[in-house]
This record gives sequence, C-alpha cells and structure tokens, in this order.
Amino acid sequence: MKVYTLKANENWFCDRFSEEWEQYAEKYCTPFIEDCDVIWLLPSWQWRRIPKQYLESKKVVASVHHIVPDKFNKSDFVARDKFVDCYHVPCKQTKDNISPYTSKPIKVVGYWLNSKVWSPISVRESRDFLGLKHEDYIVGSFQRDTEGSDLITPKLEKGPDLFVEYLKKIRKPNLHVLLGGWRRQYVISKLEEEGINYTYIELAPLETLKKMYASLNLYLVSSRYEGGPQALLEAPAMYVPVVSTNVGMASDILSKKCIVDVTKETYTPDNHDVIESYEGAHKFEIKKHIKNYVKLFEEVT
Repeated sequence: MKVYTLKANENWFCDRFSEEWEQYAEKYCTPFIEDCDVIWLLPSWQWRRIPKQYLESKKVVASVHHIVPDKFNKSDFVARDKFVDCYHVPCKQTKDNISPYTSKPIKVVGYWLNSKVWSPISVRESRDFLGLKHEDYIVGSFQRDTEGSDLITPKLEKGPDLFVEYLKKIRKPNLHVLLGGWRRQYVISKLEEEGINYTYIELAPLETLKKMYASLNLYLVSSRYEGGPQALLEAPAMYVPVVSTNVGMASDILSKKCIVDVTKETYTPDNHDVIESYEGAHKFEIKKHIKNYVKLFEEVT
C-alpha cells in the first residue's frame, strides 16, 4: 500500500504533520500520485488541486480537522464528498459535526505527539532566553484569534473573548500573558484595554516556541471548536499545566479536572493533573500511534 499526501504549503501544522508522516511511515509513502493506492487529502480544503482523474481512480481519505457551523461550506463539502471513500477526523466533536452531511465512513484517529520535539526543558533558562521575569505568573496562548479579513474581528471559534474574560478572573499583580502565532490583534487590543502586561512573539521558530511553552505557569485553551488543538499535546508533554474547554482532543488527553467551562469557573492544575495530562499526551506518541493511521489507510484499500 502506498499513500500520496496532499501538502498544504501554508506554514501550518499540516505541513509538519505530513513531514512527520513521511519520516515515520516512509515505506507507505510515495511522492508520485500515479503510483499511489490512497490519496490523503490532509488539507482537505485544497482538494481541487488534485486532478479529477486521480480522485476518480484512486481511493481517497479526507481529513476534516474541525468545522465551525456558522462558517461551514456545505456546497464544497458535498462536491468533494462524491470522491471521498473515508473521512479522518481527530476527535468525536468533528465526527458529530460532519456526520449529517455524508454517508461515508468517518474514522476518529487523534493527532500524534512527537516526543523527540516536545519534552520538558528548563523553565529558568527559557525565561532568561525570552527576557521574561521569573516572578511573573505567565499564561500562554499560541493560536490566532483574529479574522484575516480585517484584523479586528475576533475569530470566535478560538474563543479569544473567553480567553480575556478568564484572564480577568485570575488577575493578579504579576500576571503576564505570552502570545504566539499570528493574527493576535484582537486579544492584544483587549489586553491593552485591561492594562494586562503581555509579550507577543509572532510565528516563533520551533526552538523558541519550545522555550515559550516551558516558560508558562498555565496554557489556556478557550476555544469553542477545535480538532486538536496541537497545544493539547505539546504543552502537557512539556509538563506545562493546561486548562481547556471541552473541545477537540481535550477529554482524550487532559486530567478531567482541567476541562472547565471557562465562562463560569477557573481552575489551577496541581502536580497530579500535570502528570496525568503528560501521560495522556504520551498515549499518542508517534512511534506507536502512527500505526493507527496505517490501519486507517489499509482498511480503505
């Protein structure tokens, strides 16, 4: 069995995901679409890049990472669905969201963790490197929160409004927010309105991003809809305390006490929670978990 992977080329996690797939499942990969048994539409929104004759003649697996009901493009989904043999989703929430629109099989296979990349490093050295104060209580968020159309409107599925409200609830004199990723204009404007100190490192390289995680007292996921997110694997694997809404893979990874309704409550993870979440993330270690992807593709063929 050979798999041809459609690559996103968007400097997003799909690019790293396809690279790791080809590294750890090399014998199942081919760079030539005409030689493959399965086309993997990893960035399924780019499906029209594949010539129609291959979509019709090959088995097709489409990954749907998450959908936002208010933004769901039903017509595009239906147009692609006639070529798809099986859907891959990372969590039950996404399966439930797309199941009304297709009769094709939907397989839930969570994202993997590459522990060679994501493992604990020194907090002190990381804060020194980033110029952050050792006495600060640092809360992190490394995903975009603002719509690209105007760089003002909040990307509500990511919950940036809920993120800021949570910060207001846990506010203390030494609170400092560490932002990563891109399109953070909405949260930055709200932090400035509230007088909350922050540091923003836009699109940090991998080694810097690891130091950003290591510097945190808390990583907060306030999203309304998610596929993962990747932070739910990366942060726990680095022994970073995490609090999250009940989205994506949260219930598969985190200590139950760390999954909260951020509109009503706050929670401070203890050491037991950190260890439990660390162990939860490692259930998805790439060397063993990638076998579940191989099985998915084999079942399609």
